[in-house]
Amino acid sequence: MPKQWFVLRVQSNREDKVKDSLLERIKARGLEKLVSNILVPSEKVSEVKGGRKKVVERKIYPGYMMAEVEVDEHGQIPKEVWFLIRETSGAGDFIGGQNKPVPMASYEVEKLLSDIEHKEEKPRAKIEFHENERVRVKEGPFENYDGIIEEVLPASGRVKVMLTVFGRATPVELEYWQVEAI
Repeated sequence: MPKQWFVLRVQSNREDKVKDSLLERIKARGLEKLVSNILVPSEKVSEVKGGRKKVVERKIYPGYMMAEVEVDEHGQIPKEVWFLIRETSGAGDFIGGQNKPVPMASYEVEKLLSDIEHKEEKPRAKIEFHENERVRVKEGPFENYDGIIEEVLPASGRVKVMLTVFGRATPVELEYWQVEAI
């Protein structure tokens, strides 16, 4: 039988617990052949809180998980799998409607799986600044200078800020954690 990927709504901030619970219930009922894979896509993001830099795991699609399910000849999820998933604590319904879940398109599945497979192990910087935002430099040689962000460089974790130094506008490239919004 063919397998299809479906998107399932789950309680936000409980995606991993719902996944673990679902995997336990699937194993207990011997349905591993029908539900072969469950994913909660996430990425590592580095952020600075309280002056300390730390790496955290962030859900790419909060409140959702993906499940690969073997479907019948009509493209329907088998009843025992349907009820097992729906009765799992924290699990909601499938995307696509109450009685007819819609499987993910093949290009969406390919993109999702390739993103997970080729995911960089190096954490990505979480930069919450935008162009033309007013900021104050809180660390470094330009401490306490005010400026406007000209460009956000997420790949390097830096921002380009236009500061007024000695009466002249000067572009300065700083680490994102060296500035704060004002």
